[in-house]
Amino acid sequence: MQPCRREAGAGRGSSPGRSGSARRVPRPGPDLRHGRRDERGSAVVEFVFLGVLLLVPVVYLVLTVGRLQGGSFAVVGAADQAAKVFVDAPTPEDADTRAREAVRIALADFGFTEDQAAVDITCSTACLAPGSTVTVVVRLDVPLPLVPAVAGTDASAATVDAAATQLVERFG
Repeated sequence: MQPCRREAGAGRGSSPGRSGSARRVPRPGPDLRHGRRDERGSAVVEFVFLGVLLLVPVVYLVLTVGRLQGGSFAVVGAADQAAKVFVDAPTPEDADTRAREAVRIALADFGFTEDQAAVDITCSTACLAPGSTVTVVVRLDVPLPLVPAVAGTDASAATVDAAATQLVERFG
């Protein structure tokens, strides 16, 4: 066994048995102490990524439901107004023209076109005969929001419809 020697110039902090200058082994920093990498800021990145990933479908769902609700309101108003205008017209030809114009205006108020809707007008007996009824049915294909028309057809979220019936006055 050899005795431990200390050489001149080896200052404090040198361990016995080492000669010359002390070799420093780097100590692990705060990010390597427990075998973990530095993860500062990663929670923000994960929150933003997951937030956007989950928020986009929810926002699209809200837009679609809002569009469907608007379509429902549009067909109810269009059918009701068309039936009222129809029974108030002087001739069946004027009645049909006025009813279809009322449908166009009601749909335009909610951002829909008359090309997206179908209008059916039926009379119980002769149209505009006193005591007869007029039924107007409006069907609307509600397109998906933010989806462009492909080859002239819209991607439809759903079809909504409404019917309204009016009685032609007996004493007009």
